[in-house]
Amino acid sequence: MHLTVTKEAILEGVQKAASIIPAKTGAAFLRTIWLENTDSVLHIMSTDSKLEFFGSYPVQSQEQGLVGVQGRSFHDLFRRLPPGEITLRTDEDTLLLEQGRRKYKLPTFDATWFQPFSPFPAENAATWSGAELRSIIDRILFCIADDQTDSMYYLKITPLPDSDKIEVCGLNGHQFAMVSLEHPEIHPQLGEEGVLIAKPYLIELKKWLTEKNIAFTVDQKRLFFTNHNSTEIFSLPLNYDQYPNYNAFFTFFEGETSRMLVDKEELLDSLERLLIFNTETQRCSYFVFDDQELIIYSQGPDTGEATESLPIEFKGQLDKIIFPTKNVIDVLNHFQSPVVEFEYTNTNGPCRITGEDDPDYLVIIMPVQLDEETYYTDEPME
Repeated sequence: MHLTVTKEAILEGVQKAASIIPAKTGAAFLRTIWLENTDSVLHIMSTDSKLEFFGSYPVQSQEQGLVGVQGRSFHDLFRRLPPGEITLRTDEDTLLLEQGRRKYKLPTFDATWFQPFSPFPAENAATWSGAELRSIIDRILFCIADDQTDSMYYLKITPLPDSDKIEVCGLNGHQFAMVSLEHPEIHPQLGEEGVLIAKPYLIELKKWLTEKNIAFTVDQKRLFFTNHNSTEIFSLPLNYDQYPNYNAFFTFFEGETSRMLVDKEELLDSLERLLIFNTETQRCSYFVFDDQELIIYSQGPDTGEATESLPIEFKGQLDKIIFPTKNVIDVLNHFQSPVVEFEYTNTNGPCRITGEDDPDYLVIIMPVQLDEETYYTDEPME
């Protein structure tokens, strides 16, 4: 292999390839970035055995070839080089990297280790806004469980029958978030059961996305995403774990509920001040409803006590409810609406949060049962 290219032309591809390979653990070939020069195009590839990244970038080619290099070392060196032209060429079991008076030799891996990457199945691919998908991931990700043995370790994309509507949701047992949207191109790609994306893959997908459109498709084994000019492919395996029936949560709201309208920024400001008074054993804020006023307070034996009141519109019979302060702050930060609505079922039941300017987004959070002097315990969804 022998080629010339500017650092700026492939740096982003090298960074994306390096981001998904294991840092230290795993077999050596999984810590490899593969470089393949074919017809004046450099393919940059990496995998962690499940995720796959495949990027294609134009270069000045003198000789074709395929070589694998230690991914982290190659990335760390490459990003520290100044801008400008770089030459890459192989010499037996070494990759020579030259830039002006700078010369480096990197050991290479046997090309027989290389396994072809999954090609993008372009037929029936659907267009999706990268900005929209990234926003959806951000609004769901904080509600997904961290335990990989948990059935709630995934983002779930579900096609609704007899419509073009899809639901994207995440759940961790104490919080649930869902975005609903109509997308006639994506809907038929999802099959009857929809698809699951594991949390770590979701994080890497979000890093890869840009504001521009992407193409999305599914085959029998993998989910595929490619960028607007088809120079990069990001794919991940399908998962067939059983996801909880999240529709059961909505039955809690079929009976009589209490509702509160409140200014989002005012509530956020108050909760961030009350957070100062939280401790490891007392991480909650108390919401007390007094006519058209919300009184919120937090207290700790080592921090003291904070009390604030906010004007609200309130309708219902609920007197008091308790939430982990940080959880409510996290939820509110994902809403664009200046005014949000809290719909309470009871002191121990789920609470639904919505906003007028977020018509396709909702979050359900659980209150806690608390011994006010010592500790609290989460009350999980059932």
